[in-house]
Amino acid sequence: MIALHARRSAAAVQAWRQAHAQRPLVVVLTGTDLYRDIATDADAQRSLQLADRLVVLNECGLASLPAELHAKTVVCLQSSPARKALAKTPRHLRALMVGHLRDEKHPQTLFEAAALLASRQDILLDHIGAALDPALGAAAQACTQRFPQYRWLGGLPHAVARRRIQHAHVLVHTSRMEGGAQVLIEAITSGTPVLASRIDGNLGLLGEGYAGIFDVGDSAGLAALLQQCRDDAAMLPRLQAQCAARAGLFSPLHERQTLQRLMSGLLA
Repeated sequence: MIALHARRSAAAVQAWRQAHAQRPLVVVLTGTDLYRDIATDADAQRSLQLADRLVVLNECGLASLPAELHAKTVVCLQSSPARKALAKTPRHLRALMVGHLRDEKHPQTLFEAAALLASRQDILLDHIGAALDPALGAAAQACTQRFPQYRWLGGLPHAVARRRIQHAHVLVHTSRMEGGAQVLIEAITSGTPVLASRIDGNLGLLGEGYAGIFDVGDSAGLAALLQQCRDDAAMLPRLQAQCAARAGLFSPLHERQTLQRLMSGLLA
């Protein structure tokens, strides 16, 4: 059995273990597992103990688990097919955020950065995502009306969003909680560098020493990085080089090999 989410799959995990005591059980840990539920939820904690293997989706994931569970934990980075990097216009910097409007994504950071950059006509901010929280949707609409450089595009099909990632100079990711955001992986494998919040779910994908990091909720820090990307000719190439050095970790082959090792070890 492979269970996704320690808390939400807790009943199935327990039932499987009771019915099949000797058969392999894998639990894949999400961001809400690692960074919220396993600290307080007894069902999620029980899933950790019952599993033969745990899977975390970023390289920092182990840090949130008790030391006695490290030996049975596997890091499996999710993948995305590579896309050709596209040429970018020199007329302006186009930054893109892709994420539904909900609390965990903390889009307020982008709204506040738009206000701080109101005088910068050469820095454009696009935002893709449905308003799962109506209040945040209203805030995005107000930001669009007040600051012409910011555009809320609403929810778009995945193929359209991926194409816009390719066209952007930089992807912005403001989340407060992530297990391993697929949109970061899609940006990296599209040749689009990333500006991301300082959380383990992002750091565990981007790697140690990544230059495009700002603190959670630090809109001034995000605005400063965006200005540096526009004004400092060396900044975007530096971020692109750092992302390119990580891109191979997110190939479908790499993910497949990790899963094959995991399963063959359990079934041997």
